[in-house]
Amino acid sequence: MPFPQGIDGVVLTPTHPLGRNLFKRLGGELGGRFRNVPKPLFVMTPIAYFDCPSGVAGDMVLGALVDLGLPVDHLRSELGRLGLTGWCIEVQRVQKHHLDAAWVQVLVEPQHHHRHWADIRRIIESSGLPDVVKRTALAVFERLARAEARVHGIDPEQVHFHEVGAVDAIIDVVGAAIGLHYFGLNQVYSSPLPLGHGHVMAAHGRLPLPAPATLALLEGVPTYGVDLDVELVTPTGAAILTAVSAGFGPRPAMTIHKTGYGAGARNLSHGPNLVRLTLGQAEADSLDQRLLVLETNVDDMNPEVWPYLMDRLLAADALDVWLTPIHMKKGRPGVMLSVLTVPERRDALGALILSESSSIGWRSYPVDRKMLQRTIRTVATPWGDAQVKEVVRPDRTEVVPEYESCRRLARETGLPLREVYDRLTRLARDSGSEPSSIA
Repeated sequence: MPFPQGIDGVVLTPTHPLGRNLFKRLGGELGGRFRNVPKPLFVMTPIAYFDCPSGVAGDMVLGALVDLGLPVDHLRSELGRLGLTGWCIEVQRVQKHHLDAAWVQVLVEPQHHHRHWADIRRIIESSGLPDVVKRTALAVFERLARAEARVHGIDPEQVHFHEVGAVDAIIDVVGAAIGLHYFGLNQVYSSPLPLGHGHVMAAHGRLPLPAPATLALLEGVPTYGVDLDVELVTPTGAAILTAVSAGFGPRPAMTIHKTGYGAGARNLSHGPNLVRLTLGQAEADSLDQRLLVLETNVDDMNPEVWPYLMDRLLAADALDVWLTPIHMKKGRPGVMLSVLTVPERRDALGALILSESSSIGWRSYPVDRKMLQRTIRTVATPWGDAQVKEVVRPDRTEVVPEYESCRRLARETGLPLREVYDRLTRLARDSGSEPSSIA
């Protein structure tokens, strides 16, 4: 596989689709120095944008990733790790209003598997897929489980999936996670989503459109109505985009490298039934984001609850969570909980604060965050693989070993933690882009 093991970024090589033009230029300027390079030379963070003028479904996301360059053989091979039987993938080139696109069909033998959330979680967790793919797929299905549980008034663990528990839906979700990992994408944005009207037949009978689970998934997401009697956004499509997108709105500033078109099954009268996925590079050396901080002051809660609540908030896509000791009215010591989040996740995280703490309310305010470009890549060491963070500063690229990797290696080898840090830093510099200078 020409793509790296990095989670947050992509290590460019001459075979990488984003790096091909770069290496042509560098090779031409430096006398072909970078031909047949055996190790990565340059690191960047890619960015992607899902444009959904006709809505979104799981097969449309998968089609856009394939059209963008995800090899079908790699997709089939990775999906085979799930251990599911009786399915195959077919990819066709189709025309939607004279626009060429990839249409991915998941063909499944007749079956009657209606799985619970615990069944799907077990299938994904026991697979041989990379951990980052597992985390993405589990995050999508957890959002689906919580949405269905809320609509039906039951616990998420009791959710009995019907349509989204079938093999084709599992393939769509896990396939999307595989594709995002293949391109090294962790900065994903999406357009506002169109919603049709009417009714759809489901396992629970005739349901109004948008489907109740879809509406629950899209809380906090900008949408607009379209006068079409058709389901434009499916629960699976909504779950994928809300799980992986950092925000919904206009296209972020980027240098565009390639666009993939994923087709839906229907032919719509108002326009092409397509999802467009644009892959590029963030335009600036630093990333600017408009975020929110949620806060609440608490002075009457068992302190043992705080670590659990922080874990729940982070698992629910909070960008950061921290506690600040404060003195409240009447001189009582207390704790201020602060949660950093994208605006779309405000209400969901606020509900989690109220359900898991003794707080009776919370406040929020906007903040601007500026971040330097950073990536996380895997480095081979004599003791096993470890992760390092590479931060692109104005005058250099800085390597910082990841604490969890260093702690694991120190425990497994008996080496002092400080020595593991030092040796991992040297190995990262020798194998990657350090030391470097940006003119």
